[in-house]
Amino acid sequence: MQRSVCGKEDGMKIKESRGRKIFKVFNYTFLALLGAATFYPFWYVLIASFNTGRDFMRGGVWLFPREFTLENYQLAFEDPSIVNALVISVLSTVLSVAFGLVCTALAAYAMSIKTLPGRTFINFFWYFTTIFGGGMVPYYMVLRDLHLTSSFWLYVIPSLYSFYNFVLLRTNFAAIPTELRESAQLDGASELTIMSRIYIPLSKPILATLALFIGVGKWNDWFTGAYYQSKTALYPAATLLQKILSEASATNQIKLGQETQIGAVTSYTSQSLQMAFVMILTMPIVIIYPFLQKYYVKGVMVGSVKG
Repeated sequence: MQRSVCGKEDGMKIKESRGRKIFKVFNYTFLALLGAATFYPFWYVLIASFNTGRDFMRGGVWLFPREFTLENYQLAFEDPSIVNALVISVLSTVLSVAFGLVCTALAAYAMSIKTLPGRTFINFFWYFTTIFGGGMVPYYMVLRDLHLTSSFWLYVIPSLYSFYNFVLLRTNFAAIPTELRESAQLDGASELTIMSRIYIPLSKPILATLALFIGVGKWNDWFTGAYYQSKTALYPAATLLQKILSEASATNQIKLGQETQIGAVTSYTSQSLQMAFVMILTMPIVIIYPFLQKYYVKGVMVGSVKG
C-alpha cells in the first residue's frame, strides 16, 4: 500500500501556484539585473582599454569597442615604470604566498600539538596582542628601524605571519586525528616529516584558500607602498595605479598623446592608458581565481581515517 502511494506521489507533478511563478520570474529578473549591474563596470573598462582613446572621448562606446586597437596595451608594456611595478608586484606576491604559507604552517603545526610545552602561555600571548593596535606611526617606526622603508622586503617580511591565517590553519591541523601522528612517530618519523607528508597533503584545500587570501591581498595592496615605501622606484603596480588615478583626478585633465612633427595626434589618451593598466592589474586575479575556487568546497578529512 505504501509502495503504491509513493509511486503515485512520484509520478504526480506538483503544480506551482500563480504567485510562486510570479515570484520566480521576479527573483530571476532581479538577480539578472543585479549581475549585469555588477559585471558592467568591469566590461566598460575592458572595452575602453581596447578602444582608441580619442574615439572613446567622443562618447557612445557602451557595449563594444568602436575603434579596436591594442595600442594602449602596447604603450603600457613599453613604459619602464609600469613594467618595473608589475615585476615588483609579481615577485612580492609569489614570495609572500610561499614564505607566508611556510611560516604559518610551521607555527600552526607546533601549536596544534597539545603536549607542546608552554602552549597555553603562547596562545594567550598571541590572542592578547590582537586586542591592541599600535597605529600607523609606531608601525612605521618599526619598519624604519628594520631598514625596510626603502627596501623591496617591505612587501614580504610583514606578510610572513597573519593571526587570522594562523588560526584557520591551526584549527584545521587540530582536527586531524592524532592517531596518524602517533603512528608516524612509532615508525621513526620526525616532526618535519609528519607535517610535510601527513598534515600538509591533508590540508591542501585550506592551504589553497590561504594562498588565495594572501595572494589577492598582496596583489591589490597599494597602501603599503603609498605610505611606507620611500623609493618610488619600488612602488608595486597597485600603488602606481593609485598614484596615476589620483594625479588624473586632481588635475581633472585628459592629456592627449604627443603630437608628431607633421601635426598629427596619436590615437591614445592618458585615460585609455589608465584603462589598460587597470585591466592588466585585474586579469591575473580573474584568471587564477576559478582554478582555486574548487578548494573552498572540498572536505579536508574525507577518507583519512578508516574504521
